[in-house]
Amino acid sequence: MRRAASPPGPVRRMALAALAAAVLTTLAAGCGKGMGAAGGDGGAGGGSGSTRGVDDGTTLTMWTRAATQAQSQALVKAYNAGHRNKVELTVIPTDDYQAKVGTAAGSKDLPDLFAADVVFAPDYAAAGLFADLSGRIDALPYADDLAPSHIKAGTYDGKRYVVPHTLDLSVLFYNRTLYEKAGLDPGEPPATLAEWDRHARAVDALGGGVDGTFFGGNCGGCGVFTWWPSIWAAGEQVMNDEGTSSALDSPTARSVYDVYRGWAEDGIAAAGAKEETGATWTGRFPKGNIGVMPMPSTTLGLMPDDLDFGVAPIPGPDGGTSTFVGGDAIGIAATSDKADQAWDFLKWSLGDEAQVDVVAAHGDVVARTDLADNRHAAADPRQVTVNQLVAKGRTPYARKFGQTFNDPNGPWLKLMRDAVYGDAGRIRADNEAISRSLAD
Repeated sequence: MRRAASPPGPVRRMALAALAAAVLTTLAAGCGKGMGAAGGDGGAGGGSGSTRGVDDGTTLTMWTRAATQAQSQALVKAYNAGHRNKVELTVIPTDDYQAKVGTAAGSKDLPDLFAADVVFAPDYAAAGLFADLSGRIDALPYADDLAPSHIKAGTYDGKRYVVPHTLDLSVLFYNRTLYEKAGLDPGEPPATLAEWDRHARAVDALGGGVDGTFFGGNCGGCGVFTWWPSIWAAGEQVMNDEGTSSALDSPTARSVYDVYRGWAEDGIAAAGAKEETGATWTGRFPKGNIGVMPMPSTTLGLMPDDLDFGVAPIPGPDGGTSTFVGGDAIGIAATSDKADQAWDFLKWSLGDEAQVDVVAAHGDVVARTDLADNRHAAADPRQVTVNQLVAKGRTPYARKFGQTFNDPNGPWLKLMRDAVYGDAGRIRADNEAISRSLAD
């Protein structure tokens, strides 16, 4: 059984949001112009340099946050074992990562390679921290198969600055044993939000310490990760394409909130949902007394061996499915003078050997859609289901994401609380506050 380094990205981000907003403001103000021009002579600017990479015995520095430590260490270890170049990995506590990057960027002392929570990739790219990888990415034979949401998140002014590093998707977990006891088909997960509601209520009716569902009712990161896919599944957006205006008061969004409100009012959600900040959110389902709930795909390998469960995409109100594609993206620092060597590592990390024999072998989600049904994932159909969602999932794009959606004092959590536990009549005003925060 794998162990998670920390709670999933959307949950951890909530604790970092206020700090991240200040750090990213500093980056944009103090680093944007100088960093954006860097890298040209080193072969990074404009995506120039060797598209094949250079393996000449260079020592490369790399940073990652503790949340992705296991995956990063596995990739670095495998690369170092088979290449002349050597990557020296530094793992930084997740709570300190944004400040560490900000300080290093201000002094132009970033490592050659550094990963970032994918929702912060737009800010880092706009601030000029990453080198342009457009030409290098275009030269990859599998360029069109790279996780599209991660590539989009790291695209700024038509240039691509990052590639996928680790992926974490939101998916529905359902307890087959409880389904059978409740008279539900254990092979048929809910295909609509209405069915999800019906299934949760049927399981909840079993009583005896069993609950229909659970969610993080005081966790903005949990909400974006698991509620938004139901809106996307209906073919709607949560923001405009520029990430500067919110659409979270639409009739579809309200229909999603209404289902969660019903679970809260009728006791279908397990006790503690109203206070759940994300710290213990994923610990409920593995105990075997929750019927159906959405969680991060990284918890797939953490389930007890004796728990009979399935996974499925998150459904929309009347059908359709979607997922939030989280995780980390990675790029070459614009100040690095070892861009060709750094690209050698990135290109290798996306190749068949790394994605199948390292990433998939560790039970993680592959970064390429064409490798979804690889030989390791094929041993567990649930993993194949998760992998296949990468092509359909979304990563929201907003430069003001942290302060708006992850900050516990931000406007999104207020909307969540009003929609489910408070005055639903405040949703329109809350949505306007979200738009103001995004455009600020």
